[in-house]
This record gives sequence, structure tokens and C-alpha cells, in this order.
Amino acid sequence: MNWISKLQKLGENIKRNIKKKWPTKAEQESSEWIPLNCCNTGPTLRSQLKENLFVCPKCSFHHTIDVRTRFDMHFGKNNWQEIKAPLTTDDPLNFKDQKSYKDRLKEARKKTNQDSAVLSCITKINGIEIVVSGLNFAFMGGSIAQNETENILYAIQTAIDKKCSYLVCTSSGGMRMQEGILSLHSMTRMTIAVNQLKKNNLPFLVLYCAPATAGGTTASITSLSDIAMAERRVTIAFSGKRVIQGTVNEKLDERIQRADWVLEKGFLDLEVERKDVSNKIYSILSILLKKDQLSQKNKDEASGDIIKTKEAS
Repeated sequence: MNWISKLQKLGENIKRNIKKKWPTKAEQESSEWIPLNCCNTGPTLRSQLKENLFVCPKCSFHHTIDVRTRFDMHFGKNNWQEIKAPLTTDDPLNFKDQKSYKDRLKEARKKTNQDSAVLSCITKINGIEIVVSGLNFAFMGGSIAQNETENILYAIQTAIDKKCSYLVCTSSGGMRMQEGILSLHSMTRMTIAVNQLKKNNLPFLVLYCAPATAGGTTASITSLSDIAMAERRVTIAFSGKRVIQGTVNEKLDERIQRADWVLEKGFLDLEVERKDVSNKIYSILSILLKKDQLSQKNKDEASGDIIKTKEAS
């Protein structure tokens, strides 16, 4: 055996040992312990993390959760009803990169048990009815394409029909590149829908969720809310930090695009702990709805005065 063969054998032994040492993804998901890389504290009991609403018990980092878990957490299990929207064509551009777009959609649907990255529902928070759309980062980075847009438009129309508030829980990388200009066109469609919501004097709230929201999602629907909230330390951006740094050619603030930094710059109204989200939404809606009711009452009284004046003349 020459020295090259010895090195090859040594390399194979190292690979085998690494595989034995590090658990597979499937083993990690089925394990009682979950590795946390937020503060280098090592593995944490999955049950403990779940009990703490998937917030690190040591550094308070808010870990990413799926939409159904979020709805159960904020609105109560079995206390929300899914709003189903009709699906459009899956692959209008016959897009293919390393994989076909259709295959990517199949994988995402199997992984998340969702038809698209958006899941919408109607629920109540302490008696206040509200329509909610949640973007699932696990579904192709929560990116928005035609199916996601249809779901959001359907949810907004439901809110208008029910005369109730609308909330978006956003965790999205932006518009989906596999649908090109059709995806970008969705920004306009969502903006028009939100304007219809506002014409009906219905409150529109946004909750920026872990891990991030960026791109066209930030540039359209999530920037149009009456009140914008964010979980602790989530990223809120349009373009990436490295892109900005390369453009301006100077060192950026380490906190740039983090929720606390965005709050300081006035783009955000408040930063909330995950455990406080439901109460914050209820408090905000209580104020906004009361204000809208008073505004409508004043309008009705003004209309009544005009009618009386005409009758008197």
C-alpha cells in the first residue's frame, strides 16, 4: 500500500467517524434534544423550548416557527378556521434551475403540508373577530407568487365582507423569482387590495416574525399597515446587508436591519415578546376599532344634520 492509498483510507475513516458523531437531520428532528446556535449554550430539551414558545430561555432569541404553530399559539388550538383560496397555475413560466419549479413546489408542499407559503384564517381575540394571513418561511423562504397573492387577496376580501380587521404575520424573503414579472405584479395587486381595506375603515396590522422579511414583501404589503409590530431581533430589510455595504462602501452598524434598529429609525411601531403578541393585538384593535366607531358615529350625525337642514329648507 503506497502513501496515497493510506491517505485515501485515512480520509474515509475520518468521514465515517464524522457521520457517527453528528446526527442526521432526521435524527435531530426526532430527538428530545434540539441544538440551539443562538447563544452557544448547546442542546436544549425540545419540550422546554416548546413550553417557552420556541424562545431561547437563556438569550431570548425568537426561533422560527411554522404558521399553524403560530396560529395555535396566539389564537388558541382549534380556535381558528382556515380560509381556503382557489389555486392558480403552478408553473406559468415553465421555470427550471437546478430543479424544476414544479418539483420545488412538490417538496415545499410535502414539507409544510400547505398548498402555498400563505395560510389564512378567521379567528377571534378576546371576542374581536380578525382575519389573519401567515407567511411560512419553510415554504420556499416564504416567498410570494401568484398562489400566495390569491390567498392574501381572498383573505382581505373576507375581512371586508365580515367588516373585521386584518393581520399579516410575515416571514418572507420577498417575491418568488421562479414566477418572474408575474410575481412582481403581485406587489401592485396586494397594494390595491389593502387600499380597499382602508377605504372600508378596517384596521390593518403587520407582525414581522422570525427569522426575516425582505425584498418585495417589505416594499409592498407589509409597509402599508396602520400598526407595524415585530418579534424581538427579527430582520426587516429590502436588500441584503452585504449588498448595501458594497454599494455605500463603508462599514455599517452591526444592528442595521434588526428590529430594535428599525424601531429607532421610525419604520416600526413596537417590538414585542412572542408571549405578549395576542394581548398587544387585542389592545391595539380595541383602540383602533373604538376610534373608527366614533369616526363613523360623527359621520352619521353629520349626515343626519345635513338631511334635517334640507328638510327644513
